[in-house]
Amino acid sequence: MTRILVIEDNPVNQDLIQRFLELHGHEVLVASDGLEGLHRARADRDFIDVVLMDLSIPEIDGWEVARRLKDDPLTASLPLIAVTAHAMIGDREKALEAGCDEYATKPIDFPSLFSKIESLLTKASVNV
Repeated sequence: MTRILVIEDNPVNQDLIQRFLELHGHEVLVASDGLEGLHRARADRDFIDVVLMDLSIPEIDGWEVARRLKDDPLTASLPLIAVTAHAMIGDREKALEAGCDEYATKPIDFPSLFSKIESLLTKASVNV
């Protein structure tokens, strides 16, 4: 079972993402802002397989959370997927530069998101 940390401040989006992931057999942890997400990722790093993160979240935005997680040797290997409404030209590149390993736009295309999750998990298992 894949354990996924979802960092999302919108309760409707939290519920939607959590339901879809659980429906497909994933275990989901939820954080409502960047600070909580950062703490949760660090505290539960040995139990989390992937982090899905909105970039426009309170306390610490997702761009900074990605930088901090990738700069920390304890969490640097956690796969991060930006799940965001930032869909302008250059936003994907900015997310990848900040440390995200993948990028998905809202509204969420769940088959594509599941494919990205599987791809990152496969890469992570090869690099172990």
